[in-house]
Amino acid sequence: MKLVIIDYGLGNLRSIEKALQYVGANVEISNEPSAIDRADALILPGVGAFRDAMMHFSTLERVVKDAIGEGKPLLGICLGMQMLATESEEGGLHKGIDIIPGRVIRFPVSELKVPHMGWNSLIIKKNIPLLNGIENGSYVYFVHSFHVSTDEKYEAVLCDYGIEFPAIVANEAGNVIGTQFHPEKSGAIGLRMLRNFVETYGP
Repeated sequence: MKLVIIDYGLGNLRSIEKALQYVGANVEISNEPSAIDRADALILPGVGAFRDAMMHFSTLERVVKDAIGEGKPLLGICLGMQMLATESEEGGLHKGIDIIPGRVIRFPVSELKVPHMGWNSLIIKKNIPLLNGIENGSYVYFVHSFHVSTDEKYEAVLCDYGIEFPAIVANEAGNVIGTQFHPEKSGAIGLRMLRNFVETYGP
């Protein structure tokens, strides 16, 4: 299995690369459309602002959407998950990739600090392959001020931070998954998820 981490200029690429190598993946970091075409599966990382991410990603958006349309698996991580939505309210209204219908919105004002930063537990709604061996209530690591608001049919896992929000989303075909948290920073639980992704979509 050849797994490509999409390099569009934003994202913690090396830590994701190391985590995937640890679980046995044959992984490459690339911004070349030809590499995306050749890949068996894709990782869309992201750190920073939604608008900046989509501007940097614009030259690769078409080839990635074509790959998804052909059934190629993709895992979006943190901002990479948010980019899968239809649009985002961060810094004005900006269009996303529109694979997971919905809008990225800010956490409401409350006594809780924003960004939501640190370890929090998962509320599993659907037993998708990414969750093989993962127990309900497992803790993973989050860093974000915005979250995806979408139809419940796309919600595989929720998390509670004053409100319930999607921690993992998946499209109806099952080949596109997004994690709001960072699996590469989530210890054994995150590594198990990455291993599950590799094993599910590997040869």
